[in-house]
Amino acid sequence: MRIGWLYRPTARKLLTKGRPLFLGVDGEGAAHYCDSYEFAVAVVSADGDAEKVELAAAPVETLGQWCEYTRSERGWDIGPHVGGSLVGDLVRAVEA
Repeated sequence: MRIGWLYRPTARKLLTKGRPLFLGVDGEGAAHYCDSYEFAVAVVSADGDAEKVELAAAPVETLGQWCEYTRSERGWDIGPHVGGSLVGDLVRAVEA
C-alpha cells in the first residue's frame, strides 16, 4: 500500500524539510510524517485536514515517544516505520 505518498504534498507544506519521512498511518486513518530538522510531526487526516505538531510542545520528547503515544491513543494501521538504521528507515520510506 502506498498511502504515504498520497498525503506527502500536504505534509511538505507544513514542514520545512523537502521530503518528510513517512512514519505510518494511525488507527483513525491519519498519515504521520516527521521532519528531523524542525523536530516536528505532520499529521494529515484522511479528509485532508492537517496539523503540524512540534514535539517540544507535545506530551512527548522524542520521535519514539510520539510513536508510542500515537499507538496508545489511536493505534497504528501501518507502521510506525522508525527505529533501526537510517538506511533501513529510508528504504521503508521509499517502499511505503
